[in-house]
Amino acid sequence: MAISDDKRRRHWAKTRNLTFIITALWAIFAIILPWNVKALNAMTFLGFPLGYYFIAQGSLIAFVVLIVVHNMLQDRIDDEFGVGEE
Repeated sequence: MAISDDKRRRHWAKTRNLTFIITALWAIFAIILPWNVKALNAMTFLGFPLGYYFIAQGSLIAFVVLIVVHNMLQDRIDDEFGVGEE
């Protein structure tokens, strides 16, 4: 199915913006939080230093949630522009 150039540009703009947002959130969980582990380790959660817990458990959960959210939002964008899978 062919779509107009205007629709294609708007679709790409929304897709690109979504990707930038998801990548920024990923960077927070992959880079920013690990840099602050020492400050977070002053507190504990379930007997583990909070920094360790965030990195070992929280980041993995956040990555999976980011994947699911990205896929859901991308499907909405695709459906909006008529290029989604049926």
